[in-house]
Amino acid sequence: MESGQKSKTALVTGGTRGIGLGIAQSLAKEGWNLVLNGVRPEDQIAQVLDELRSLDCEVAYAQGDIGRPEGRSTIRKVARDASGGQTVNLLVNNAGVAPKERLDLLETTEDNYDFVLDINLKGPFFLTQGIARDMVAARKSSPEFEASIVNISSISATVASVNRAEYCIAKAGLSMLTLAFAARLGECGIPVYEIRPGVTKTDMTASPAVTEKYDRLIEDGLCVTKRWGEPEDVGKAVASLARGDFPYSTGQVIMVDGGLTIPRL
Repeated sequence: MESGQKSKTALVTGGTRGIGLGIAQSLAKEGWNLVLNGVRPEDQIAQVLDELRSLDCEVAYAQGDIGRPEGRSTIRKVARDASGGQTVNLLVNNAGVAPKERLDLLETTEDNYDFVLDINLKGPFFLTQGIARDMVAARKSSPEFEASIVNISSISATVASVNRAEYCIAKAGLSMLTLAFAARLGECGIPVYEIRPGVTKTDMTASPAVTEKYDRLIEDGLCVTKRWGEPEDVGKAVASLARGDFPYSTGQVIMVDGGLTIPRL
């Protein structure tokens, strides 16, 4: 990567579909080069990568499971290579999964819990730790180096769902991860933010039962803004943070939920 921030690179985990792809598209349109992480083989997402490259940006793919040490190691290596041997300017922790089975809080299993927490919380914690070390080192060697971190959590950080408590616990933990890293990296000039999407059209909400449920709830007034959220809604918020539009707001939460969490009578 050239000095002077002429060409900045963002690493987006889970960046080839859903909210992650919406983020990648928004960043690409603003001139960012991309490192996208996912678990599918590269040939299965070649069309997605080509479409992003058509936006006149460089795109590298880092296949790896963020929930495993070897996966995180691969992601960091690809990110360093794509950044000219240094590190990315922006880390977006977006990758996430739902429980294998939606089970009542009194019935769920350790397998469900470990699956969700490894990918949704443990993975982001240790990936952020490694990338943050690299960012701190880059800023020490080049004070003009710009770096920031954005964590994509969910309204589930504070809105409880008793049939997917593992997911809610992971997202609540991601909120504290944001605060902890914001506090630690403040002295280094590296802001850390959290975005909490609401009900958003993704693979996670695509099943007929879930779609029907939220269609009905939205029609009945679940959200102040009477529609589903779209991946591009989150992408626009990330792009704004990545531009540095909120330089004095580290550690803060940006709600992208259509007003769902506004207390109303």
